[in-house]
Amino acid sequence: MSEKNHVICASCGSINNVPAARMADNPVCGKCKKPVMTGQPMELNEAGFNRFVSKSDQPLLVDFWAPWCGPCKMMAPVFTQAATQLEPQFRLIKVNTEVEQNLAGRLRIQSIPTLAIYKNGQEVIRQPGAMGLGDLTSWARSHA
Repeated sequence: MSEKNHVICASCGSINNVPAARMADNPVCGKCKKPVMTGQPMELNEAGFNRFVSKSDQPLLVDFWAPWCGPCKMMAPVFTQAATQLEPQFRLIKVNTEVEQNLAGRLRIQSIPTLAIYKNGQEVIRQPGAMGLGDLTSWARSHA
């Protein structure tokens, strides 16, 4: 039997069991029948973030940002481009720290943008500051 990954649907939030060998085949959700991954970063609130961190078998690359932050605005299109290159190896998540202040405080996000990688429910590494596309994808893959 092949290894299965718990993958959370980008549309409805259902947890899907996707065989590891089929992760790159654009799997669809068993509940809503939409693609579970979209090749786009997902904006999550605290509850969504907690669900993804605790239930997803995919490593998560999280961008903690705020709308008033200049470097965050410059990094936004880079992060979007990175999603097309890093899925399905990673799920890319955005958390607006201006809206999700409780989450940012709990995680001790002290500067923005801050990038963090989560695996198996735990933060693996974080990096403050904006990055270019090549640096971002290399950094993420080095911590997969």
